[in-house]
Order: sequence, then C-alpha cells, then structure tokens
Amino acid sequence: MLSFYMQNKDDFIELIQPTPKLHTRKCKILAKSIAIALFILPFIVTIILWYKFDLFVGLIGFAVFFLITGIVRSKLRILSIPPHQLEYDYTDLAIATWYAAKYLCYEEIDAKNSKKTPV
Repeated sequence: MLSFYMQNKDDFIELIQPTPKLHTRKCKILAKSIAIALFILPFIVTIILWYKFDLFVGLIGFAVFFLITGIVRSKLRILSIPPHQLEYDYTDLAIATWYAAKYLCYEEIDAKNSKKTPV
C-alpha cells in the first residue's frame, strides 16, 4: 500500500532550513543595507542620470542598472541559499540575511551554535 504513494523508495521531502537569525546590530545593519541597496540603487541611478542628461538616458540607465542589480541578486542567492531551497521565492532582505549569515557574520553564527551543543 505504501508503494502506491511513493514512486521510488528514495523519494522524500528535504527539510527546509529557516532563514538564519542575525543577533548583532552590525550584522543586522549589513543585511538591511544590502537589501536596501538592491532595491533603491536603480532608482537613484535613474534620478541622477535624468538630472545630469535627459529622461531618455535616465530610463535607459534604469533598465541597465535594474539588470545589473538582478544579476547581483541572483549571484547572492546562488552563493548563500542552500541548493535544494533555490526554487522558493525570497525577498531582498531574506537573500541579504542569508548572505550576511554565511559570508559576513559567520563567526557570530558559529559561536552561537557552539554554545548550544553539549560537550
């Protein structure tokens, strides 16, 4: 009866790791600044180019910089989120939190986890 529901005996659902929690103020500010930069920078570049040159140049700059931030967002996502969770949607803040936890504040996460493990 169980074989009816499972196509293969190796079929199983992997557990989803929750987005890591950042505990220090420095790490939280880093993650939020990365998220804000990913969202706001195309608009800032558009306004600057519109002011300096023309509306058409500003719109072209927006399109180009939107693509650039999309590429950066994708690279941060691939680097930091576990491979079996890449199919899920994440906000800029979640991507930045994963990245900060894995590459910028990993000492803090390791120290917190080592305190919890019994010796």
